[in-house]
Amino acid sequence: MKKPSFLSRLTGNTEEYDEFFDDTTAAKATFAGTGDERHAHITPKDDNWTPEEPGGELAVDIYQTPEHIVVKALIAGVHPGSIDIALTREMLTISGQRQDEREVEEDDYFQRELYWGSFSRTVLLPEEVDVDLAEASEKHGILMIRLPKINKKKQTKLKVRSR
Repeated sequence: MKKPSFLSRLTGNTEEYDEFFDDTTAAKATFAGTGDERHAHITPKDDNWTPEEPGGELAVDIYQTPEHIVVKALIAGVHPGSIDIALTREMLTISGQRQDEREVEEDDYFQRELYWGSFSRTVLLPEEVDVDLAEASEKHGILMIRLPKINKKKQTKLKVRSR
C-alpha cells in the first residue's frame, strides 16, 4: 500500500495508519476520534517502557488586576507545605499530591468521585511577571498566587557619572 502524504497524515484524511511508522521508528501511533476531534496517541516501541501513572489536572481561575495576575486553585485536602510552585516570567507550574486516608475497603464504597493522587497544572501567563515579588497563600483550601506584572512602560533617567 502507498504511504499517505504528510498533509493527509496531518489532517487525518487517510484510511490506513499501519504503515505510518516503519519498523525502524522508535514509536507507534494510533489514531482516535473523527473530524476536528481526531488525535494521535504516540507510544514508544521500547518494550521496557511503561507509562507513568497519569496525574490529575488542577483546576485554576486566572484573572488580572491593574498590578497583578492572580491564580486561584482549589487544593482542599492538600497540606500547603507539600505543594510545589515553579515560576518563570512567562509560566507557572503548580504540582502536589492528595493523600487518600482510607477509612474503608474499596468494595464498601457506593460512589467515588474525589480525586486522590498526584496533580499538576502548567499555565502560560498572559503577561510577564516579576518572579521575585510573587506571593502564594492558602486559606480554607484555596491556593491564591499573586504575580506582580512587569511594567514595561516604566521609564527611568540615568545620570552619567564621570570617573
